[in-house]
Parts: sequence; C-alpha cells; structure tokens
Amino acid sequence: MSTVHIPIKILCNDAQIPHTAYNGDAGVDLRSVERIVLKPQERAMVPTGLAIALPEGYAGFVLPRSGLAAKHGISIVNAPGLVDSNYRGELKVVLVNTDPNDSFTIEIGDRIAQLIVMPVPLIEFEHVEELSCSQRGASGFGSSGVSN
Repeated sequence: MSTVHIPIKILCNDAQIPHTAYNGDAGVDLRSVERIVLKPQERAMVPTGLAIALPEGYAGFVLPRSGLAAKHGISIVNAPGLVDSNYRGELKVVLVNTDPNDSFTIEIGDRIAQLIVMPVPLIEFEHVEELSCSQRGASGFGSSGVSN
C-alpha cells in the first residue's frame, strides 16, 4: 500500500496533527481548538486549527465519531463533510447535539470527528438516450424490503 503525503499547516497553538489511534484505522481524529457548549438540538462550527493541501485526485471525508454519537448524541450536520483537493482553509466540523435534554461540552483537544482521505476519479458525464438495464432498475427507497 502506498503512502499519500499531505501537507498540513497548524493555524493555532492548540491544534494537533491528526493521526490514527490503531494500526489499520481508516480515519484520523480531528480535535477541537475551542471550548464550546452545545445545548440540546444546537449546532456549532467547531474549528480544528488545521489546514491541509490534499493532492489532486483525492478528497477528505469528515465523519462522526461513533462513541460521541452513541453516548452523547453528537453528530455532524452535513455528514460526511467534504474537503476538496483545492480547499486550503481551516478544517471545521459542523457538530450537532441531537440529545433533547442534555448539553454537551467540547473541550480544547477533544476528538470531535474523523477524517478519511480517499482517491476520487475525475468524472465526465456522457448524455445518452437510454441507460443499460440492471436487476434493480429504477426501484429505490425501501425496494429491498425491511429486515427483521
């Protein structure tokens, strides 16, 4: 497996360069550089203090952390967030507190999301009069039934 080198710029003293927690992890942890209290049903744009330069042909996908979602109802409003290869601004995460009753406090240095970097092909749409047939066809939402 080849290594993708990603230039990273630290924008403030509290920022931490992301890394994986375990060998084999797909995502790296993004951390907050601000203390923020998310009230029930509230959302906030949480800064990471980092900017990156993804190589052309790659994109970053910002995903919720499963532990925050399961234990506290914290998720990402636009999950997955998309970081294009030509974006050079600060990485920020739009968190939401889905808990109807309890506030959640994010401290400086807390892990708030995961970043996964993946190759993305260049695409070009080709107008056609008909699409090829498939077993599924045009069947959509709920077409495979409900599992028990």
